[in-house]
Amino acid sequence: MSTSSRNNGSAIYLIGILFFIFGFITWANTQLIPYLKIACELTDTQSYLVATAFFAAYFFMAIPSSWVLRKTGFKNGMSVGLLVMAAGALIFIPAAQTRNFSWFLSGLFIIGTGLALLQTASNPYVTVLGPIESAAKRISIMGICNKIAGIIAVYLLGSITLDNADALKARLLELNSAEKAAELDQLASKVIVPYAVIAGSLTLLAVIFYFIHLPEINEEEDEPGEKTDDRTSIWQYPYLLLGALSIFFYVGVEVISYDTFAGFGEHLGFPLSKAKNFASYTGFGLLAGYLLSIVAIPKYISQRSALIVATLLSMMLVLLSLFTKGDFAVACFALLGFSHSVMWPAIWPLAISGLGKFTKTGSALLIMGIVGGALLPPLYGKVSEIIGDKQLGYFIMIPCYLFILWYGLKGYKIGNKELK
Repeated sequence: MSTSSRNNGSAIYLIGILFFIFGFITWANTQLIPYLKIACELTDTQSYLVATAFFAAYFFMAIPSSWVLRKTGFKNGMSVGLLVMAAGALIFIPAAQTRNFSWFLSGLFIIGTGLALLQTASNPYVTVLGPIESAAKRISIMGICNKIAGIIAVYLLGSITLDNADALKARLLELNSAEKAAELDQLASKVIVPYAVIAGSLTLLAVIFYFIHLPEINEEEDEPGEKTDDRTSIWQYPYLLLGALSIFFYVGVEVISYDTFAGFGEHLGFPLSKAKNFASYTGFGLLAGYLLSIVAIPKYISQRSALIVATLLSMMLVLLSLFTKGDFAVACFALLGFSHSVMWPAIWPLAISGLGKFTKTGSALLIMGIVGGALLPPLYGKVSEIIGDKQLGYFIMIPCYLFILWYGLKGYKIGNKELK
């Protein structure tokens, strides 16, 4: 793939705005899970369906997103994605008015659909706005925008939806059915204004992106004198398919690490008023990791080596979180943000390298891997319920890291002719 170097700086700035949006919307789920658990009277496992509805959209809509991008191009596709997200945010209004969990899940799926289109467009865009060897650095810059927005979402939405949540939970136990319903209706209405503002903001950005200029990315066809690749299907690139599976496991463990953090904190004995903000600690860890990646990759360490080190560190932190208590367990779990920070930036360029004309479809396949965020959190919830211990349930993260480690060591080379 190739693109003009002209205006690359402004392009990265504008794509950074999109990554800010990704972070705010995605991390808002950390507050929606405990909020909807109370407002819609859900079990732990049911509340994790918030993540399922949101991230399942990536799986079902990633390939259709690549079709849309072929018709619209990357820039116009971004505008379409923003408008789809705005429509999903608007569904929160009737969902809150009726306190209907299915409506909330529908809105989240539609928001996820728009994000699938945006992610399918923006990730390869950032990857090729410079040398592939430094792609992890550029994606890390996008990650900073993403996680700053995520931290803001945790505190802002949490202060709106979960204000005095502990007192409310205690009060609900003493109310009769009618009083309880009225109290929960009032709680549900708290998301109407925030998501109406989100919908308006997304619509405005869609208009802005439609009219601004961004350098278009063109796929390279085989040219005379160049080494050709005679593969005719995306399924003939094993390293890409294994990369998509690595994305599946990475996103799954990352979503577990922040979406379940409030529940983990309550399990350790912290009040919800404090535990609701624990996900922001993960966000700060991610920010620190992204900053280190920008300085270190590829000058001091390759993106692949960083992936290997980060995966080993993640396994150690999870094991410490399993068998410790109190502030130390919280600190270990929060540090997963630091170790996770390099995984997406490192896996993506390894998986997308050398795809040429299959880049859009390959990007869509990688985006499909985000469905790990839909499946692994409720799996964690179910495992925790079966064994009766939220803390030991985190052991399901270890096999996920082992696969990512293998990909960084060997899997990324399988079928990649450029590395032979």
